[in-house]
Amino acid sequence: MKLDRELVRALLREQFPQWADLAIEPVRRGGWDNRSFRVGADLVARLPSHAAYAAQPPREHRWLPYLAPQLPLPVPAVVALGQPGCGYPWPWSVRRWIEGRALESRGAQVAASLGRFLAALQAIDAAGGPAPGAHNFHRGGELEAYSGEVRRALVILEGRVAEHAALALWNEAASTRRELPPAWVHGDVAPGNLLERDGRLAAVIDFGNLAVGDPACDLAIAWTWLEGPARDHFRAALAPDEATWLRGRAWALWKALVVAAGMSPTTAVEHSAPFSVVARCLEDR
Repeated sequence: MKLDRELVRALLREQFPQWADLAIEPVRRGGWDNRSFRVGADLVARLPSHAAYAAQPPREHRWLPYLAPQLPLPVPAVVALGQPGCGYPWPWSVRRWIEGRALESRGAQVAASLGRFLAALQAIDAAGGPAPGAHNFHRGGELEAYSGEVRRALVILEGRVAEHAALALWNEAASTRRELPPAWVHGDVAPGNLLERDGRLAAVIDFGNLAVGDPACDLAIAWTWLEGPARDHFRAALAPDEATWLRGRAWALWKALVVAAGMSPTTAVEHSAPFSVVARCLEDR
């Protein structure tokens, strides 16, 4: 199905006619799981691009109003949850537009701000929150869900990465478990889901993989994006225990390996140099 402005306008006319006559423009870098369209000056419509992402709009609609008042940075405000219609088969959403551009900074200030945001997210009462699973690609779940992919990637990449060191890191991390109670997990902390203004972190968006579990996956950005002192500032602000930090490295390693091996198509800028990410993960040992 073609996800374009004509479909968005048809859905709005059918379900939310008060917005149907506003200008509609596709958002540049509008996402992988969803396609985003700016509606007028103040709104954005987001449509899942595949059945695998269809659970995301209802999840955000249910939980973001609970989380938002307890967080130090803006997050999406969902103002309407759309239903299948006009030949489009999945739920979709309309939310407030947040001004900003996808994160480009790798500096210490942004890293520390992100660490504080995640610390605040993890501190929110998680009772009753959604459990991780296949529906959110196991974000917040155990690393073992991706052990098969890691091993296949290492076979494909034989001789191109330090496979013994990579497997040792993976096995060590996968042998640990979270000892603390389950915490809120964003599930896709990446530059495309972090907005900046004037060199500062301005908002965190795209909570489609939200879950309650082990937040180690949210730490992967320390290796996929941050480097050196910025990583240190991120770690100091978040203050994870050693085992969680180790599992975060393993999450970053998994993603870099499957991208390098051609097993995971992606347009995400932070995955444009997967071999460098692998090296950063292994250098920390």
